[in-house]
This record gives sequence, C-alpha cells and structure tokens, in this order.
Amino acid sequence: MKILRPAFTIIEILISVLIISFGIIYVLQIHSDNEEQIIYLSERNKHSLQDSLYLSKNILRYHKDDKTAYEVLEKYFKIKEDKSRQILKKNTRDIFIPEEIKIIPPPETRGPTALVNEVKLKGDHSSIFWHFKIQSF
Repeated sequence: MKILRPAFTIIEILISVLIISFGIIYVLQIHSDNEEQIIYLSERNKHSLQDSLYLSKNILRYHKDDKTAYEVLEKYFKIKEDKSRQILKKNTRDIFIPEEIKIIPPPETRGPTALVNEVKLKGDHSSIFWHFKIQSF
C-alpha cells in the first residue's frame, strides 16, 4: 500500500499567494507615495538653491519687480559663458518686499535696534527670506 506524504492543498497555496500579493501591493503603494514626496522635496531644494541667487545686499531695491537671476548677479560677477548666462536668464522671480519693521528694545532695558525686511520671492515654489540689519547697540 502506498503512503501519501503530507502536502499543501490548492486552497492553501491560493490563500498564501493572495496574502503575498496584498503585501506586495501595500509596499508598492508606500513606494509610490514616497517617490512623489522625494520628487517634491528635491524640486523644492533645487528652487531654494536658485532663490539664494537673489539674496544680495541690493535685493531691497527690487520691490515689485520681476527679475532674472542674471540681472541680479551681473553687477557682482562677470559671466562670460553664454550657456551660463542663458540658464540664469531663464530663472525668474517676482520680488515683493513688504514694509520695513523696526525692532526696538523696551525703554527700561538696553539692547540692539534692528531693521527687518521680509523678502518674498514668488515663482514655482515661492520662498520667504528675512533681511536683518542691526542699527545700534
């Protein structure tokens, strides 16, 4: 007489494949969500780096102007390569600077007086920077 060895039934195999497929679908969903976040963060970081090109001492004179990075940097750097010039000319931002804020310490204490300007760079990924100038101690 033949002895049957224990084996998995077809139902057990189908259930295990179903469980594994749900696990794979869950992992792929998490991966696609993370990929979108990574793309957003890398684009945001790239634009933050590009925005730093606009943070010169003379940025406060460009209120309500639409400037290219080349227009801001040409006073400080002599850019000879045409390719570099074209890349900088493609990078444009609307510059908005609200009213200046004066920070004064309370009368009973001593401390520095400062002027604060908010610099808003509007574009694909808008940015806000703060420009501080200490006047006196």
